[in-house]
Amino acid sequence: MPATSDTARHLPDSRYAYLRLLVTMLLLTVGSGGMYVVAVVLPAVQADFGIDRAQASMPYTALLIGFGVGGIWMGRLADRYGVMWPLLLGAVCLGGGYIASGLSGGIWGFTIAQGLLVGFLGSSAAFGPLMADTTLWFVRRRGIAVALCASGNYIAGAVWPPIVAHFVEVVGWRQTFIGLGIFTTLSMGGLALLLRAKPPALDLSASPSAGGVQPSARPFGLSPNAALALLCIAGVACCVAMSMPQVHIVAYCTDLGFGAARGAQMLSVMLAFGVASRLISGLVCDRIGGLRTLLLGAVLQCIALTLFLPFDGMVPLFVVSALFGLFQGGIVPSYAVIVREHFPAAEAGSRIGTVLMATLLGMALGGWISGKVFDLTGSYHAAFLNGIGWNLLTMGIAFGLLMRIRRMGGRSAVRQAAT
Repeated sequence: MPATSDTARHLPDSRYAYLRLLVTMLLLTVGSGGMYVVAVVLPAVQADFGIDRAQASMPYTALLIGFGVGGIWMGRLADRYGVMWPLLLGAVCLGGGYIASGLSGGIWGFTIAQGLLVGFLGSSAAFGPLMADTTLWFVRRRGIAVALCASGNYIAGAVWPPIVAHFVEVVGWRQTFIGLGIFTTLSMGGLALLLRAKPPALDLSASPSAGGVQPSARPFGLSPNAALALLCIAGVACCVAMSMPQVHIVAYCTDLGFGAARGAQMLSVMLAFGVASRLISGLVCDRIGGLRTLLLGAVLQCIALTLFLPFDGMVPLFVVSALFGLFQGGIVPSYAVIVREHFPAAEAGSRIGTVLMATLLGMALGGWISGKVFDLTGSYHAAFLNGIGWNLLTMGIAFGLLMRIRRMGGRSAVRQAAT
């Protein structure tokens, strides 16, 4: 009888699966805070080290590159040993990276600590592996489960910026990093111990998705590598656009005279609305499919980016920041669902990790490009226009893939009628 009870609690979509999802969200809230913390301290680090805006943006770029590449490696560790062990390694390295950043004597030491410890060995354990693990615990509600999991990343963005901004003002950015390192190692390590159980063995047979398609050996009528490459390009482009407000809103508000604290509040509002966006997008995704959800999110994100151009007052910027968060939060989770819908399920883990790496590389590239455009033009308006251009590329790819699916459906109907 105890064995039956233990087995039941480990079934997909079970009560245990939802409890595990809650722990996963908490882990993401703690573990993925690094990208938001470094954005908040950007003005203080720039002033302390006496560097320009592009140089001050390099640690963020290094962190995101490490985050993306490390996610593939951590995912392989999770496939082999279970998700708990990469999380424990990530807890130690992430905390150590924060402490090393606080003790760094120059921008290069700070950048290495952010890229290697915070990104590659730290935060990477708390994103891709956890999202892939979540897809193994849910079948009927996979879209909303992945959205809830990914919301932990945005909850981190809503929680950490005002906390970090407060402590930077009170004790300085170095002491803030050291304290954050101690807290992160203890809390993330403790939560990781709750994820000992291995995921249930799921049926890998193909089944129709919300988008009305089945996994195929030729996704979108293309070779698997070509289809994955297009999704990766779309992921890079949408996140180059997405990173502009997320990385530079604090610095933008400082330049406008509102102060870093107001900028941190705007970032918090932006990402808090991003949580709502991810939940809504998860429900939408379960109805219309991942690809349509991606296209819808890209269109709305482009509208929000355009609204940053005519408004530079404090109240309008708060409103536009909220709209930006509400419009773009569902974009990244939709890629995981797209892979599940269009690629064989047995390949989903590695391909999800690859596409998520592309989105993180886009965030990394976008943070640096926006800083460089600002240095060249002395204005963030050109950086917003650059983001809009990249966003249009994502819209074009998503629309093109959707049209290919429709044409394939039409040809399939003709073949069925002929037979």
